Amino acid sequence: MKASVKTPDRILSAGRRIFNEKGYAAATLTEIAADVGISQGNLTYHFPTKRDLAKRLESDARQRAQERRTTYTSGAIADDYVEHLLASMELTWDNRFLLRDRAQNAKDLGPLESDSELSANFQDLRQLVQRIKEEDLFRREGEVDLEMLTRSLWIVSRYWMDYLREFEGLDEIGWPDQERGIDQHFAVLLPCLTAAAKREFKAALARRSNP
Repeated sequence: MKASVKTPDRILSAGRRIFNEKGYAAATLTEIAADVGISQGNLTYHFPTKRDLAKRLESDARQRAQERRTTYTSGAIADDYVEHLLASMELTWDNRFLLRDRAQNAKDLGPLESDSELSANFQDLRQLVQRIKEEDLFRREGEVDLEMLTRSLWIVSRYWMDYLREFEGLDEIGWPDQERGIDQHFAVLLPCLTAAAKREFKAALARRSNP
């Protein structure tokens, strides 16, 4: 018999989806409660304010990132790199309201508590780029500035959704748009790699995309 989902988890799931779709400011506890099928009083019993709900979602995202970091088993560099890239973009996508709405609603939401996780994510990327160098996968023509490359790769992944909204005018962003962001990320990385390494990284992405 399938176990029932607890009410707080149902609230969190609905809250994340509605915050992502409508934005933190536009979403209301009333519509989140209606989506779950409970009274607003029942919702506020678990999460007294909208800010409490958003903060819990932020904490869960941070915990998810920490668990991935501590449980992932390292393998070939191409597979590790693709896993890091997809996990980072999926986490950003699943909790996009946190980054998208932070500046607009800073007074209510407060400082971004997951700054430490953003920093750790960047350090993980830096270590992966260093591994690429140590395994001699960069092209020999020209010297690759590892720090500049790491920053460029980070910026592409971190601010891709901002680009879609501000330059392409997309009000609604789907996962296919995020997949274009992955292609954009690879457009920065792959030209720096040897031909053999390019094939390895493309194959690693294909394996994850088509399990």
